[in-house]
Amino acid sequence: MANQTTRATCPYCGTGCGVLIETQATPQGRKIIHVRGDPDHPANFGRLCTKGSTLHLTASDTVTQQARLLQPMKRTQRGQDPQPMPWDAALDEAADRLADIVRRHGPQAVGFYGSGQLLTEDYYVLNKLVKGLLGTNNLDTNSRLCMSSAVAGYKATLGSDAPPTCYEDVDHARTLFITGSNTAWAHPILFRRIEDAKRARPEMKLIVVDPRRTETAEMADLHLAILPGTDVALYNGMLHILARDGLLDMAFVQRHTHGFEDLMALLHDFTPEAVARTCGIAQTDLATAARWFGDHTPTLSLYCQGLNQSSSGTDKNAALINLHLATGQIGQPGAGPFSLTGQPNAMGGREVGGMANLLSAHRDLGKPEDRAEVAAFWGLPEVPAQPGLTAVEMFEAAARGEIKALWIACTNPAQSLPDQATVRKALAMAEFVVVQEAFATTATCQHADLLLPASTWGEKDGTVTNSERRISRVRAAVAPAGEARHDWAIFTALGRRLEARLPERTAGYLPGTATLFPYTSPESIWNEHRDSTRGRDLDITGLSYALLDTAGPQQWPMPQGASQGTARLYTDGRFPTPDGRARFAALRCQPVHEPRDQRFPFSLNTGRLRDQWHGMSRTGTLGRLFGHVAEPTLDMHPADMARMGVQNGDLVQVQSRRGQLIAPVQADDGLAPMQTYMAMHWGQEALSGLDSHGRPVPGVNSLTDPTFCPKSKQPELKHAAVRIQPAALPWRLVGVASLPADQALAVREQLKPWMAAFAFASCVLFGREGEGDANAAAAQVGVLLRTGHSEAPGASAVRQIEDMLTMGGMGGTDVLRYDDPSRGQHRAMRLQRGSDGTRLRAFVLAGNIAAETWLRPLLQDALRVDALGHALLQPDREPQGGTKPRGKQVCTCFNVSETDIAGAMGACPMDADIGMRLALVQGALKCGTNCGSCLPAVRKLVQQPL
Repeated sequence: MANQTTRATCPYCGTGCGVLIETQATPQGRKIIHVRGDPDHPANFGRLCTKGSTLHLTASDTVTQQARLLQPMKRTQRGQDPQPMPWDAALDEAADRLADIVRRHGPQAVGFYGSGQLLTEDYYVLNKLVKGLLGTNNLDTNSRLCMSSAVAGYKATLGSDAPPTCYEDVDHARTLFITGSNTAWAHPILFRRIEDAKRARPEMKLIVVDPRRTETAEMADLHLAILPGTDVALYNGMLHILARDGLLDMAFVQRHTHGFEDLMALLHDFTPEAVARTCGIAQTDLATAARWFGDHTPTLSLYCQGLNQSSSGTDKNAALINLHLATGQIGQPGAGPFSLTGQPNAMGGREVGGMANLLSAHRDLGKPEDRAEVAAFWGLPEVPAQPGLTAVEMFEAAARGEIKALWIACTNPAQSLPDQATVRKALAMAEFVVVQEAFATTATCQHADLLLPASTWGEKDGTVTNSERRISRVRAAVAPAGEARHDWAIFTALGRRLEARLPERTAGYLPGTATLFPYTSPESIWNEHRDSTRGRDLDITGLSYALLDTAGPQQWPMPQGASQGTARLYTDGRFPTPDGRARFAALRCQPVHEPRDQRFPFSLNTGRLRDQWHGMSRTGTLGRLFGHVAEPTLDMHPADMARMGVQNGDLVQVQSRRGQLIAPVQADDGLAPMQTYMAMHWGQEALSGLDSHGRPVPGVNSLTDPTFCPKSKQPELKHAAVRIQPAALPWRLVGVASLPADQALAVREQLKPWMAAFAFASCVLFGREGEGDANAAAAQVGVLLRTGHSEAPGASAVRQIEDMLTMGGMGGTDVLRYDDPSRGQHRAMRLQRGSDGTRLRAFVLAGNIAAETWLRPLLQDALRVDALGHALLQPDREPQGGTKPRGKQVCTCFNVSETDIAGAMGACPMDADIGMRLALVQGALKCGTNCGSCLPAVRKLVQQPL
């Protein structure tokens, strides 16, 4: 059969990029062989970032067989390996255990934790299962960690959880105000659009508010490097200047808002002098930002986790929206407050009420009339009024023994939630833990009593909603791998079983309701969801699967009779509040929950990497996506490192009030002194070890603060007070192996248990996978293990690590070794001899690891080592045989490094301007000509002096 192309969307950030999936028929069924951006999708017009453009590689047989959960599994005892079991037995076990816990302890003893990567149809059934059948509101999702402050901010000011803008507004704005978002890395395709707009209209002003000088900030006309947590003070200070200089739209304020007088009274305290001092910025910069915001209009604000992940996140969102209301910058092309969704379907989950404080179609759990509407719609006498436990609250309750059962779907709380000591206690205390997941390699899977294999990207069918309220169809390109089932089907089957086991619940169904779960397809679920939106702010009764298939993605609202979706909201100045007016929020600036002090003098910030996604359960299966940032590091200001006496790569101990970890330190002059940064992705799967009490360290979230905003319940993941000191770990080990791609992930999994044997350990991939299954087995992917300890372990431990890195037993290989057990020194090299010469395929260095600096380039670049022989065992730090590292990778698509770009720059004429340099470098190396994610970094490099 010929190759087929299927339309879907990217499963990463909330931009909602359209993807075309190419499949090929094989004797085993259709296989995904390639992806490309959908040129007809209005979110990306054919562009994909590094993550999206490698999706087909994450769906290869090599990844599926090594990393996917392919059949139901049960642990008879925690700590043991799970064993396969049939689906019917697994679902019966789940239903029996849940029903028993509900009978013994009541429905409040169960908690369900879902994901912004579930499809809308999955979310809808889960919501109905928990709030309708079981009778508890203990359903929350990882969207609580991502968007709940944005939701609360919109509702507090504009009356509804509805971003009023669209991506097209980037093309109309004269000022872009990016605050709390490194858009270049977190939303790279949207950033390509910003670059295009800036190039087409150089007069457009770009303001970036961020404590760090990120790649986004590098492009800014004005970078406001405010101190952590001072966002509200900044916005109030800008509003003070706007009012002083007559740049408010008082006609809009008087016709369409209320609460302005209370806000103005408060602003007297936010003078430019006071705000500049509070935020740590210059008064002139504050004045420039205010003038551009209110006078160089229209103004579009883009914001994300820097505002949301805060103990005062709702206030930060609302204070920013105040600026738009006061200047009338809303409801018109190029203007408005635009929250950038962090996950592909966080918006869809909110639409169906898939959080602890929500009900279907933006109904509010706290309103009796909303609860009555949902109950009648579902065929129930009532839905529960008791507020549900949100993400952090749910796991704290489980740690106290109040939640007896945890059902976790499509997310990895043992990596992503703050205060991992409490999370691990919760998972240990719960009587019954179910993990419904596509990947068997996540940290949470280790804690499950029951593992249920779920379908994933490329296999799912349904809908998602992106940041601009645009609903897209997701179509399955291939059948689910192994015995995996769709999430909605799992919830439906569980619901029907629980109906049979809980007759006291079904006895109350209203006449005509035989079951709450009559679904036979995603469309049947979506049609029910659609009907629940009639007359609501997100009315989609004019939509259907058929229309989405023919007319393409549509923005809500799109009520019955509408010919197309709605691009912008509030164009008439009316808001979904009781009086139709928006509400100003008079807010003072609250400090971060944990201010720096003498005991914990550093601020720790967390955030995203360009080429990785969340807990890396998918992106972490590809060596090439570690090329840009290769290993876990703690980034610090160079002056702080110098004062501490540490250099790049040295190990430091980082401790907060909740936990500690050890990590390599890396200089970053984009940070302010006494501020540090670590990527959110580095969980136990990649960064581990033992703390000073001998307990396993579960990555960066062993440090982060679970304190949450009282209005949104979103935790303050963006700031924790920490102390840092050099780590006294004199014994070090580094093991590096280049392996066939169909073995690398399995080897990484075998190494994971060893990570908890050392005070510090990290384990990551590197290399370049083959393009598709045809040559994947022949591709070489690397595994890099790095450890540190106070003393050398036994020789047998090092030899076992060697064995896992295939140091012996392979045809055509020789192994060179040097051992000095008395001094803890060990070096071993695996060489592979072939007709084209001898190459280094693996090495382990223990004790003195200085030679890594020149050995790794030999291995990673597959250089010939024929002339080196036993010199490979020399412990010297200096390169042997003239080897030189390629430098940091810049372009993932074409494997271009900083060194490559520097070499291409050498061919540029001395008088070449920046545009000519960029064109010449791209012509020679192609960097930035595919997905474009590396363009900010390439531009920065070509600006260096020739």
